[in-house]
Order: sequence, then C-alpha cells, then structure tokens
Amino acid sequence: MGVRELFNVLVLVCCLLASVASARQLSSSGKPGHTLVARLNGNGGLAECWSALNELKSCTDEIILYLVNGQTDIDSECCGAMEIMTRNCWPTMLTSLGFTSEEGNILRGYCDASPAPGSGSGSGPAADAPVSPAPAV
Repeated sequence: MGVRELFNVLVLVCCLLASVASARQLSSSGKPGHTLVARLNGNGGLAECWSALNELKSCTDEIILYLVNGQTDIDSECCGAMEIMTRNCWPTMLTSLGFTSEEGNILRGYCDASPAPGSGSGSGPAADAPVSPAPAV
C-alpha cells in the first residue's frame, strides 16, 4: 500500500506543477500604458473620470430639471464634466448616477450647442434658440 500512496502523491504533485506552469502571466510590464500611473494620469484616466463624476453629482439638480422640462441652463462646469464623462470614460460611470446613455446623449447635445465659455453671456444655448430634450419614445 505504501507504493500506491506514493504514486498518488506523485500524480498530485505533477498535476500541481502542470497547472502552475500553464497559468497565464498577469504582469503587463512590457506594454505601454498598462501601469497604474499611466491609467490614472492618461487621457480618459480614472482620476479624470472620477473628477467628472463628482462634478456631475454636484449639478444633478440642474440636469434633472433640464431633462424634465427643458427650462434650466446647465453651467459650463457641468457641461465640461458631461463632455469628459461621455467621450473619455466608461458608459457605465454615467449610469451610476442614474442617467441612461440616451439621457447622456441628450445632455451632450445640449452642451455641444452651448457657446464656449467666455464667448457669450450666460451658459447654455443662445436665448433665442432654446434646446429642449428629445421626446421620450
């Protein structure tokens, strides 16, 4: 019986060694942009996205009023955060605030129609051409 137990232990050790040898390497040190610092500081990096998400949280009242009745102006800081969020970040980050991707597209359209900061008075589109949210289908 001693030989049989030794054989079972040897088979077990061989299986463990084979699984360790076939495991994929998780390090991506040779790939540019795959370090933590590059992901945090790069374009659309985590820090920029979290900062934009935090800015959007501070102006959700304006955004909700606009989506409900289209009668409020969304300031340039909120539009800047919306641009970062919809163009550089993961779509699911916007949904974490409770907005759908369709609402994100509506808000991006509003902000794209807004004059650049300092080019006109106030924020939002020109007063003679109000932009309303698209009707729900």
